[in-house]
Amino acid sequence: MSTLTLNPSPYIIIDFDSTFTKVEGLDELAAIALNGHPERDQVVQKIADLTNKGMNGEMSFADGLRQRIALLKANRSNIQELVSLLKTKVSDSFQRNRQFLTENAEQIFIVSSGFKEFIVPVVTELGILPEHVYANEFLFDEDGNIVGVDEENVLSTDGGKIKLLGSLNLEGDVYAIGDGYTDYELKASGLASRFYAFTENVERPRVMAVADHIATSFDDFLYDNKMSRSQSYPKSRIKVLLLENVHPAALRAFEEQGFNVEFVKGALDEDELCERIKDISIIGIRSKTNITKRVLDNANRLMAIGAFCIGTNQIDLEEAAKKGIAVFNAPYSNTRSVVELAVGEMIMLIRNIVGKSNQLHNGIWDKSANGSFEVRGKKLGMVGYGSIGTQLSVVAEALGMEVYFYDAVEKLSLGNARKVNSLEELLAISDVISMHVDGRKENTNLIGKREFDLMKNGVIFLNLSRGHVVDIQALADAVKSGKVAGAGVDVFPKEPKTNDEIFESELKGLPNVILTPHIGGSTEEAQENIGHFVPSKLLEFMNNGSSYGSVNFPEVQLPKLKDSHRLLHIHANVPGILAKLNHIFGKNNINITGQYLKTNEHIGYVIVDIAKDYTEEFIQEVKDIEGTIRFRMLY
Repeated sequence: MSTLTLNPSPYIIIDFDSTFTKVEGLDELAAIALNGHPERDQVVQKIADLTNKGMNGEMSFADGLRQRIALLKANRSNIQELVSLLKTKVSDSFQRNRQFLTENAEQIFIVSSGFKEFIVPVVTELGILPEHVYANEFLFDEDGNIVGVDEENVLSTDGGKIKLLGSLNLEGDVYAIGDGYTDYELKASGLASRFYAFTENVERPRVMAVADHIATSFDDFLYDNKMSRSQSYPKSRIKVLLLENVHPAALRAFEEQGFNVEFVKGALDEDELCERIKDISIIGIRSKTNITKRVLDNANRLMAIGAFCIGTNQIDLEEAAKKGIAVFNAPYSNTRSVVELAVGEMIMLIRNIVGKSNQLHNGIWDKSANGSFEVRGKKLGMVGYGSIGTQLSVVAEALGMEVYFYDAVEKLSLGNARKVNSLEELLAISDVISMHVDGRKENTNLIGKREFDLMKNGVIFLNLSRGHVVDIQALADAVKSGKVAGAGVDVFPKEPKTNDEIFESELKGLPNVILTPHIGGSTEEAQENIGHFVPSKLLEFMNNGSSYGSVNFPEVQLPKLKDSHRLLHIHANVPGILAKLNHIFGKNNINITGQYLKTNEHIGYVIVDIAKDYTEEFIQEVKDIEGTIRFRMLY
């Protein structure tokens, strides 16, 4: 936990229901007590409605409390069951900051309109002093049934929290945290210095409107006041922008960890993105959104980019690295989906199924074998032999095809696949040609008129890689001339940004041509895999500093942080940075428990785990080192 604290420490007044715990205690008690009752749901809803009206300041608290107790019909035995439930419903951010609650117990009070019988057993497990719990108390009959509330307790009356806090005579700053209007009244009365509307569990607009600060978690409250805490930053303050309808698994991954997530179905053009990205820390895209230098110049808080696809040519990787922004992609998650589409289209095209199907839709019965062939025995030529190419190679060989490939980089072939020495050689021998290259600029129009002329007459041609690697007009001409007997194209130089835009291409309407809207990796399985894989990499980077798998960053796989604070220093790759860092550590008597360094052409990445005792001046010295691009601290 951080050593930064306010001095002197303020008193902290914390509400219980829907603040310290995720639920309302009386509501849950009613649900337990009325289990099996024929009108259980209706009664529980009435109690919940009364609770909300009281919390929103829409009715007298005292009247609402008595009406809820009258509806309750509960017993002491039900309270024990409730306590067991509430111990599992403590708000996540209070659970995370158990150490703070224990170490600062003298300054912390629970002031609640709930009931001591179920509050004390829950909060004391997290370090709250029982004598610092102020709440209502039940009245019971001789059989243990709840029959009322202690009327002499000021918390059972309107303005009870104000009366109670006044009686405590706390000297110094008093900060109130809660989700209800009665919590705000502590500030309105002048007894509390600040009021924090707590929204981790429930958002009440009327309460949020009068708050000094909206605390999305207890971490947020501690961060705002520079107090010791379990997290170096409240994740609710980290904004995540997910574009292009990425799989819901990605949305869930970030939301479950408390990040502030915005989800957009379509892509954004450069102007829109320059505006939207200004306060974003993490952005997730697919293939249609371009993250250019201009976009990055407007991204003043961006720390990481997730490409929910294989390709990253839509991102200026070099500029991102220079700005200390790590980029992660999904190099393997959708390979099977692309391979299956390639195999399916290859068979459909070589059998001329598309043409036969279109004829039959028009009432023409053409039961002819002319122009229809098996794939067995045919030569498949692959341009590019990466993760997709190698997998296609194995499947095609299992279908009885002869497999050849050309790749500019030396690759180990799988099975009986054979590498040829030039692109020209591959084009000349292949019956089916399938493109599997990356999106680098050098691959623009890799296949044009010259390359089509080198191919066999009647060749089958597939492009499921990148739209700009094929000259579309040249392909259209080759189809019209019969040089290409069939083509399957999934990617295009210019693609619609949303489903509402019209698709235009020279390939529309041509015979035996399968056009698909960039769906090679668009299967439920692939998108779900990507939806899990990319966020896991982004979260490892944000939470732990690990950059393993980044396509533009020095790759460092880090152990989990234990009982230390972690400094992440991203800097220009110039000599002497590590020496300067170590000099600062030595001068400030900082105990180093672990140190890691990796560099690439543009940047260096130093990760240092240190003991928890340090000063703000030490941190500022590290930030001020010449060449520093970005500095973060994790704990």
